[in-house]
Amino acid sequence: MFSRRHPFLYYSLIMSSLFVVFILGIATIFSLSSFFLSKNILSKQFDKQGNVGIVEITGIISSSKKVIKQIKDFREDDSIKAIILRIDSPGGGIGPSQEIYAETMRTRDKKPIIASLGSVAASGGYYIASATKKIIANPGTITGSIGVIVGYTNIQEILKKIGLSAIVIKSGKFKDIGSPVRDITDNEKEFLQNLVDELHMQFVNHAAEGRGIDTEIMAKLADGRIYTGQTAMELNLIDQLGNFEDSIEFAGKLAGIKGEIIPVYPQPDKMSFFKEFTQSLLKDINITSAVSDNFRYIIN
Repeated sequence: MFSRRHPFLYYSLIMSSLFVVFILGIATIFSLSSFFLSKNILSKQFDKQGNVGIVEITGIISSSKKVIKQIKDFREDDSIKAIILRIDSPGGGIGPSQEIYAETMRTRDKKPIIASLGSVAASGGYYIASATKKIIANPGTITGSIGVIVGYTNIQEILKKIGLSAIVIKSGKFKDIGSPVRDITDNEKEFLQNLVDELHMQFVNHAAEGRGIDTEIMAKLADGRIYTGQTAMELNLIDQLGNFEDSIEFAGKLAGIKGEIIPVYPQPDKMSFFKEFTQSLLKDINITSAVSDNFRYIIN
């Protein structure tokens, strides 16, 4: 028997297994508690009916589906008197930003909707904010960056040094425009510049419309530079200086809420909830696996 021939190793393996099971149990409990708390599932905001809906727009804007659904749900909920877009984003895709902009413009005619800018609300983040009735930012918020950029890296010299060459078969002269394995032509550069200029004017026109600013004035401000919240207010790019709590109070007053102003966040989607919890648990398991490996080396 293995246990008789190698008793020390046998009991070490048993102890290691028990330790791993114990650690995994602790990780599961910790993951559950931390995940629920991070999602505010246990917070009081779900114990009572809210009257100001909070839609968070964070990170790179690559999709509009989730944000649009949350805005629409709050707009159609009669118990929600106002909506706040809490934006903390450096921007992202033009298409998703335009879609959220359009949904925000539709909403502000039916219900007060304002923007609360966090540490950064630039480019696409400001694009969306410009569609709200009012914009509130901190003095040090980084915003603006009204512009469009296209860029890529040319790696053809590296390919030459390692003896590789690209072979491209295309259906049209512009099909491989922006290829990283060859120089850009003058015609391609002109084409891309025209594309960028067109998209830039869409941004300028929408921001001017949302803010109620003359297009020519907005165009002068839209040279791609960033502004602090303080400077943005002086240029009429935002309306008020303040933090998130100030935004909640302002939204409540704008909506004419009598009594307590209660912010409420969208209920998490069940499938998304399960997916995020699973990812959180797997992360903790990876950490505990590393811990158990170290423990194994110690007892060997």
